[in-house]
Amino acid sequence: MNAHAAQAHMTIGDVLGRLRAEFPDVTISKIRFLEAEGLVEPERSPAGYRKFSQSDIERLRFILAAQRDHYLPLRVIKERLEARDRGADAAPPARRGPRTLVAADTTAEEPDVRLTRRQLIDGAGVDEAFLARLEEFGLVRRLGSHYDGDALTVARTAAALGVFGFEARHLRAVKAAADREVGLIEQVVGPLLRQRSPGAHARADETANEIAALSVKLHAALVSAGLRESLNR
Repeated sequence: MNAHAAQAHMTIGDVLGRLRAEFPDVTISKIRFLEAEGLVEPERSPAGYRKFSQSDIERLRFILAAQRDHYLPLRVIKERLEARDRGADAAPPARRGPRTLVAADTTAEEPDVRLTRRQLIDGAGVDEAFLARLEEFGLVRRLGSHYDGDALTVARTAAALGVFGFEARHLRAVKAAADREVGLIEQVVGPLLRQRSPGAHARADETANEIAALSVKLHAALVSAGLRESLNR
């Protein structure tokens, strides 16, 4: 068998071995997911086994680099691949170096930071279209003329989920659940906010934060239990 034939008959395990050095987080499940989404289409043997070529590996390398370095959603990556298939120059931009923000890099622990739209886009590593979709579905809100640290955390997390195929529209249920939790917490702390005694607002803040932390812990435990049940069937 010549080298070309060998390349044309690589298994999914062979592909994983070639990509792992550059993309340590890649898995067989990830490759299968990208195939299911139509981003890579390996040939199939008569018995149904995948037969990856060198061009399939280069296609996967393009996809994984676009996700890792630029947090591009799969829809955008697919458009760039289609452009490349038509002969257009669709190489991913050069990998970005460390980003800096005028208002300093921040997390949800610093919600009072003020960010311009450009600072938010650069800090989260997303593009204008991605941020616009987050705003469309109510996941990120502008506060007057600026954004806060919570908006940055949401944008970063949504971009990270985008690596697994999640788009802004898929996260509406998460936003709806968060809004319901906020409503429940408001019901509990509402009477404290209406008190005129000194320190009432401070106690309301403390109570709300404690309930929120317990709610997050409960949510994580329920998701973990649900996944364990689903994956161990």
